[in-house]
Amino acid sequence: MFYSRVSRMVCACTVTSIAVLPLLMSGCHSSVQKRKLVDQSPVAPVAVVSRAPLTNTLHVAGVFSAAQVVELHAKVAGYIRSINVDIGDKVKAGQVLATLDTPELAAQVLGADAGVAQTQEQIARARSEVIRAEANRDALHAAAQRLQQAFDTKPGLIAQQELDDALARDRAASAQVDAAKAALSATQQQLGVSRADKQRYSAVAGYSRITAPFSGVVTWRYADTGALIQAGTSNSSSTPVVKIAQVSTLRLRLPVPEALASFVRVGDAAQIRVQSLGLTFSGKISRKTYALDPATRTEQVEIDVPNPDNKLAPGMYADVTLPVQRTGDSLVVPVQAVDTTGEEPVVLVVNSANKVEKRTVTVGLTTADHIEIASSLKDGEKVIVANLATFHPGEEVKPVPAAMGVPSAKNDEGGDD
Repeated sequence: MFYSRVSRMVCACTVTSIAVLPLLMSGCHSSVQKRKLVDQSPVAPVAVVSRAPLTNTLHVAGVFSAAQVVELHAKVAGYIRSINVDIGDKVKAGQVLATLDTPELAAQVLGADAGVAQTQEQIARARSEVIRAEANRDALHAAAQRLQQAFDTKPGLIAQQELDDALARDRAASAQVDAAKAALSATQQQLGVSRADKQRYSAVAGYSRITAPFSGVVTWRYADTGALIQAGTSNSSSTPVVKIAQVSTLRLRLPVPEALASFVRVGDAAQIRVQSLGLTFSGKISRKTYALDPATRTEQVEIDVPNPDNKLAPGMYADVTLPVQRTGDSLVVPVQAVDTTGEEPVVLVVNSANKVEKRTVTVGLTTADHIEIASSLKDGEKVIVANLATFHPGEEVKPVPAAMGVPSAKNDEGGDD
């Protein structure tokens, strides 16, 4: 009976083991299948949504020009007596660059000098005439007063006619004094006119010397000694004598496109590279026109560049980088993460369950590498950054950081552990 009970127990254990074994085998097979499904999920290269400041830059070619450039014309006609400079010479403000021979002007100056001297002699004579007339008036007036007194004190002693003649001579003498003074005043006024003529002719004669209006360098010489130079006026095409430019400071002129003109401000920093010289340096925007060129739809911006050693020259080109847009601490993603082919920009987000979500976003500033996201994303979320068209909402994926160099296409191959 003991053996019978043991047999039944062995049989029961055997039956139980046989019954449990399929269940264990089924559970193991399900785990393996799940691992296979996970491994067979497509690989999705992702980037993490993060916060960072963005700066958009403009790269534009500029041209150096002199701070000041002028072609110097003669204001009076004449022959060049001497020209004291040549191309490449450095000049100082006020330095005499050329002298003209103008005999007609010299004659006019001499004539004006003579006119002043003559007028001064006339003034001297007029003053003498005033003194003589005043003396004559005083004498006649005294005589008339004596006759009048005698006539009044002793009637009949002086004839009325004699008194009347004396009073008439007194009045005439006073009139002569007034006339002499008027002549003196007129002569003095004429002296003012003569002196003004002299100053004018002397000033015009001064134009026979052509001087530098500012310090700079002679960039061209148009005439030589003995050449006849015509007077330059605003509506004439006379030949200039020399051309000078101020190159100690240069203007770097840049055309900024219409779309970005409003973002460029005076005082903004700029990076400047002169490729022909291998020079790189920084500068600041000095001025802008605040108006667009109707032909090119660009706004001209200028940067003042010191040039003390004259390494830079007008006409050279430079590559300039300008920061034209900036953001603060903003949510940013790589530009590859945003699909802009539809009506609205969208991104594909990989959620915590590794499922793909399609979200419409609002974008802000875009740079060469990143784009600002203003809505629908949170810091730390993962977005797919490659082959967006191959992924679909609800699809389970295997997210891999894009920086790890993941494949650009889906991985359809699975594997066993």
